[in-house]
Amino acid sequence: MKNAIGREIPPELLDRLGMDFYTPGDPGLRRKDGLSLVERMQSKNKIVASLEEAVRLCGLKDGMTISFHHHFRDGDKVLNLVMDTLARMGFKNLRICPSSLSDAHAPLIEHIKNGVVSHIETSGMRGQLASAISHGALKDPVIFRSHGGRAAAIQDGRVHIDVAFLGAASCDPFGNANGYSREGEGKSTCGSMGYARVDAQYADKTVILTDNIVGFPNVPFGIPQSHVDYIVHVDEVGDSSKISSGATRFTKNPRDLLIAEQAARVVVNSGYFKDGFSLQTGSGGASLAVTRFIRDEMIRRNIKASFALGGITGQMVKLHEEGLIKKLLDVQSFDPVAAESLKNNRFHTQIDANYYANPFSTSSAMYELDVVILSALEIDVNFNVNVLTGSDGVIRGAIGGHPDTAAGAALSILVTPLVRGRIPCVLDKVNTLVTPGSVVDVVVTDQGIAVNPKRPEVAERLRAAGLPVTTIQALKDLAESIVGKPDPLPFGERVVGIVTHRDGRVLDLIHEIVDND
Repeated sequence: MKNAIGREIPPELLDRLGMDFYTPGDPGLRRKDGLSLVERMQSKNKIVASLEEAVRLCGLKDGMTISFHHHFRDGDKVLNLVMDTLARMGFKNLRICPSSLSDAHAPLIEHIKNGVVSHIETSGMRGQLASAISHGALKDPVIFRSHGGRAAAIQDGRVHIDVAFLGAASCDPFGNANGYSREGEGKSTCGSMGYARVDAQYADKTVILTDNIVGFPNVPFGIPQSHVDYIVHVDEVGDSSKISSGATRFTKNPRDLLIAEQAARVVVNSGYFKDGFSLQTGSGGASLAVTRFIRDEMIRRNIKASFALGGITGQMVKLHEEGLIKKLLDVQSFDPVAAESLKNNRFHTQIDANYYANPFSTSSAMYELDVVILSALEIDVNFNVNVLTGSDGVIRGAIGGHPDTAAGAALSILVTPLVRGRIPCVLDKVNTLVTPGSVVDVVVTDQGIAVNPKRPEVAERLRAAGLPVTTIQALKDLAESIVGKPDPLPFGERVVGIVTHRDGRVLDLIHEIVDND
């Protein structure tokens, strides 16, 4: 047995190793086609003529699971486009698994009524869709997961995605996709594609929808071509102006700014405000505003953060460009400034949801956090937190990375007004348990600060700094003295939502709201 250059290959050696002989003249796995890059881009790319063709090529069938990402937030145009197309094609009983749902996805209500959608698994929802679900529009209860819990469920197969439909701001003909474009302005920018990356990696088939086909290679990429099967060119995948909306809009409310300033003082005096500390600010006006107040203390004390994590904002980009935050780990860009920063700043990088917050990975970035500042709709006297249902019991929020980062950070700080719309935010029991009180350290309101009894050293530091530390029970009593105790909500027997712990276990149930005539 001689190889292509006449060298002897002993057959007994191959037999012992269980290997085969390469026959001289065999072209190998793939014959060289002799085409130029331009010719291959024209003849062998992954672009298909229509969304309908992509669906047929993927082999989608009734009852299968499809997924979407929410990086365009209220400006998303992909989910509705895909669902309208699937409805026209006659699909029924589909299970959808978007990373989150927003006001923009109200058309899903009709697809639920018509039987196109029978099951939803997501992190949260808002607007008309959330109201309809809360009033029993969907037969099966929605399964709510945190961002880290969703990533873990997809990775270990508890959630199996048959086809992922993912919107991208740019994509080359072979599937390298990103949330921004380096070639021209592009029509749509969403920044990081951190949640979409997990879907693309584990879905059986991945379809990229884009309004901006660019030349190969589209680097750096958020999703590599090895995870993409088909590409569909559409008119528009998202409205970038609506990324910074709702829960990610910067607040001008004086009360929120007061709470943010107090939360910044908590950070500064907590014992964790040291050179090289790490931080995250969650969604919500007050929590996002904390960054601007921390900045002044960082400059005054010559303290620099090693990294900021999670949803990245323009405020964090500013601190990064000023040298106050060394690196930005971006799973979701919260505004256009952050989205554009990915193009320009070397140490502003995209991460996926597994890297960010998979609870079963000891290397998840959330476990490296020193401080996280998070918002809350309700907190109870045991420090349990609700970020999913409103005071009326209607779904109007998202779990997001709330319980993930509260559990992972060395210090978790919750910010909330004591009273919101004449409804107390500190209660005996929250309506919906999302983040267990065991992982909450400090609650900051406009009327005082409560520290979990499990963290006496933090309470001592804050008192020494002159901060208005009180008890969570005292805050609850004060709230009720101002607005009274809320009446019980008109919940029915039917379960419309299942809230899961980060590890997948059931944490709480959301019951149907029954309107009183």
